[in-house]
Amino acid sequence: MISDHISEMKGLMGAGHTEIRAQRSTTRRVGVLKGNVVSNVRSETMGVCARVYRSGVYGFASGAEYSPEAVRDILAAAQRNAEFMDTRVGKGKPALPPIPAQKLTFDPGFTDPEQKKYLDFVLELDAYLEKTYPALASRSVSAYADSMEKLLVTNDGADGYSMLPRSYVYVTLTAPTGDGSTVELYTVLGGQDAGCFDKRYTSIEPFKGEIDRLYNKVMRKAEGVYAEAGLRDVIIGPNLAGMIAHEAVGHTVEADLVLGGSVAAHLLGKPVASELVTMVDYAHTLSSGKQAPLPVYVDDEGTPATDEVLIKDGILVGYMNSRESAQHFGMEPHGNARAFAFSDEPLIRMRNTGIVPGTSKLEDMIASIENGYYLTETGNGQADTTGEFMFGVNMGFEIKNGKLGRAIRDTTVSGVAFEMLKSVTALSDDDVWVSSGFCGKKQPMPVGMGGPALKCKINIGGR
Repeated sequence: MISDHISEMKGLMGAGHTEIRAQRSTTRRVGVLKGNVVSNVRSETMGVCARVYRSGVYGFASGAEYSPEAVRDILAAAQRNAEFMDTRVGKGKPALPPIPAQKLTFDPGFTDPEQKKYLDFVLELDAYLEKTYPALASRSVSAYADSMEKLLVTNDGADGYSMLPRSYVYVTLTAPTGDGSTVELYTVLGGQDAGCFDKRYTSIEPFKGEIDRLYNKVMRKAEGVYAEAGLRDVIIGPNLAGMIAHEAVGHTVEADLVLGGSVAAHLLGKPVASELVTMVDYAHTLSSGKQAPLPVYVDDEGTPATDEVLIKDGILVGYMNSRESAQHFGMEPHGNARAFAFSDEPLIRMRNTGIVPGTSKLEDMIASIENGYYLTETGNGQADTTGEFMFGVNMGFEIKNGKLGRAIRDTTVSGVAFEMLKSVTALSDDDVWVSSGFCGKKQPMPVGMGGPALKCKINIGGR
């Protein structure tokens, strides 16, 4: 656990909002391609930062040395920077509304196994793939783990300690096709929630069924057909639906991007989706009552983290805020200001963002489509603050007369998120989440995304 050299600085913080954050971050990565080790990385960073608010501007300072003397120097530098910015910019804004003082802690326990643990697991899994699936053209396995340990002290909000460990194993299988090309598909083993590597990956046995399903899918994809382009009736699986919710909707309702002119700037209180759609940025507990994959209990401004309802029964009802933007919009902040590294200032970020599940069964949703597609997996995509999006689809199936048909080759989907959400006519009762990636808004940030499958209309690409 990080030594506490910052609590004793409260008497030096002065007036106005001030925060001091000490942080240690770790990364461990091992990768194997067809039995050959291609990456073996172990890194760690640690440092402290301070941020001071004065009349609408912030002074910020950070350093990699962590001692009482270093913390005192960093705080003094942040205070000088705030005074300098105030004299030059002179916004003259009022103080930030205070938050009741409290302490919030999230510590699931952290273990840091030696690098050999990662390597042994990956090599054993790769050997199993080689022996079990000789028809593959190629295969790769990688293990990844990271952690963010933060100690936060403020003078007008919540103090907090949090440890957020993540660990995942990625498996990519490549299969030959009849035309001399190849197709590939990947999965993230144990990808629905976070945790420590040596607690989650003690044996390859629990994952053999998941790997076998991946193999069957990629072999079906190798025999697959190309989708017919156009506006189609589709079922969007939870992984793809979660990605669209995050990228094409979530970013448009981050308050700093709203102030920058996102499409959501003029949609508050207006219909943006079907009445079936409610979308939430969860803090630490999902609507099912289960723990969110990446729980946040206090953000890096000292705001206690609570759920932010973004869309309620199809109506846009909220933005994700920092304390400053919440004051601007007359809203309550719910703990969305997050920083990636000790040297980063907090930005408005998502935590665990998704659509609340419905009541329909996936099989009934598929049966209701005469001619369309079931789109299950995505690996990439892009969206902008107009809500327009384009995502790659790397796994899907035809739906013919209410039944799943042939697999399809890689394709794309595109559209405008708020228009696509208005076409939703059913939501499954599934609640599937992924947390194995990063959001790349200025700083990388671990995020969770997910929810149910959606029945809607969407533009799909062809060959």
